[in-house]
Amino acid sequence: MNWQDLADHSRVWVYQSNRTLTKEEVQQIKLNGNQFIANWAAHGKALNAAFEVFYNRFIVLFVDEVQAKASGCSIDASVHFIKQIENHFNLDLFNRMQVCFRDKEEIKDLPLNVFSEKLEKQEISVETIVFNNLVETKADFIKAWEVPIKLSWHKQFV
Repeated sequence: MNWQDLADHSRVWVYQSNRTLTKEEVQQIKLNGNQFIANWAAHGKALNAAFEVFYNRFIVLFVDEVQAKASGCSIDASVHFIKQIENHFNLDLFNRMQVCFRDKEEIKDLPLNVFSEKLEKQEISVETIVFNNLVETKADFIKAWEVPIKLSWHKQFV
């Protein structure tokens, strides 16, 4: 299923890679992800889900919980799957202390402490686009995933 076809209230999990993925890695990850969601279930009920890789950097799972809610076990299964990707491709997908932002058309990342120092020194502007990986729904993903620092939780470092 295409993520854009899911309802706006669908839950979202964003996993940020510590590096840019190659074209071949993205193809393999998408193949694995689509196989995973084809069999992803909660209490025996198939989940209406989608899987996508954005900008060769972000792995995103979407699930519309109207048909079936993602339970603790199904969420654990998704985390286990993401950890398999992480191990297979030698990635770090769980480092929440790394901030991704746009520098012109390039996506860069910095450790949170370095990012806040650059903000403080005004080497990074409050207009800089950051990726808010804390979004919870598809609607939030569309509206608030890529936003200027001044509109994100990152603004606390200004």
